[in-house]
Amino acid sequence: MDFENILKKLKEKDRVTLSRVITLVDNETKEGVEFLKKFYKERKDSFRIGITGPPGVGKSTLLNKLIERFAKKYESISIVAVDPSSPFTGGAILGDRLRMDNIYKFDNVYMRSVASRGSLGGLSSSTENILQVLEIFGTDVIFVETVGVGQSELDVMEITDLVVVTLVPESGDSIQAMKAGIMEIGDIFVINKSDRDDAYKISEYIKSILQMKYQDKELAPPVINVSAKNDTNIDELVNRIESLKEIFIQKGIIESKRETRRKKEVREILRDMFIKSIDMELKIIENKNNKDVSPYEISEKILKKIDFKSLEDIWKER
Repeated sequence: MDFENILKKLKEKDRVTLSRVITLVDNETKEGVEFLKKFYKERKDSFRIGITGPPGVGKSTLLNKLIERFAKKYESISIVAVDPSSPFTGGAILGDRLRMDNIYKFDNVYMRSVASRGSLGGLSSSTENILQVLEIFGTDVIFVETVGVGQSELDVMEITDLVVVTLVPESGDSIQAMKAGIMEIGDIFVINKSDRDDAYKISEYIKSILQMKYQDKELAPPVINVSAKNDTNIDELVNRIESLKEIFIQKGIIESKRETRRKKEVREILRDMFIKSIDMELKIIENKNNKDVSPYEISEKILKKIDFKSLEDIWKER
C-alpha cells in the first residue's frame, strides 16, 4: 500500500481516500494501524466537540444548526455520528441523519456514521483512531454525536475536548438526570425545544446545582435555552462554545484532557496485545493432563512461557 500517496491525497482533501482510510481503521486492519503509526505526527490540532444526551432531545437538529455556523467560520468540519449497531451486520444503523441537511450544503463538511459497540451503546475502540485520521486529514473542528444512552455518554467525555449535553423540558426532573451521571459529563448544558412549558424551570434548577458544585465560577458549565427547530439562541451557543474553548486552553484543561486520552489509548492497546498473547497460549487447557490443574496454576504456567508479540505480529494473526 502506497502510504505516501494516500497522505498526499488526504492533504488534497480527497474524500474518497478519506473514507477508505477510515474504513481501514474502523475495521482495525493491519494497514489502518500502520497508517496511524506512520503519520501520527501529521495530525492537526483539531478541536473535538461531543454532542450527547438522551434519545429524542433533538441532537441531530441541534447539530445541523451548529454545522451551519461552524462551516462558515472554519475551513474544514467533520462529524462522527455514532449509531446503534445492527444486530445482523454489526454496522451502523442510519438514524435521523436526514434532518442534518446542512451536511450537503457545504463542501467543507464531512460526515461518517460509525456503529456503537456492546449492549450499553459504548463507543467502539476504533472511534479514537477515526478521529485521528480526521486530524491527519486536516479537520479544524470535529463533532462527535453519540447515540445518547449508557456508556456512550461517558465515552464521549474521554475522547473529546468539550461536551455539550442536550436535554429537553420533558427529560424528567433534574434530580433523575443527576442520578444518570449527566451532571458529571457536560461542559455546556443545552435545553432544546425551549419554546415548551417548564423549559426555564429546569434550566434554572440545573444552574443552581452547577453553581454549588464548581468553586471556579468561570468553569461552571453554562446552561443555555435554545430551540433548534426555530433557530433560537443558536448563535449564543456557538459563542459559548468558542469562549469556553479559549478558557480551557488558557487553563491547560484541553492539554490535560489530551494527555489523559493518550495514556488511556496506550493502556488499551497494551491490554489488547496482552489478551491476544494470552489467547495464543490457552491451548494448554486442551491438554487432558491439565484437566485437574487449577486455573491459577495454569495462569502461572502461561505467564512464565508467554511470548509478548509485537503489534505487527498480532495484527498478522487477526
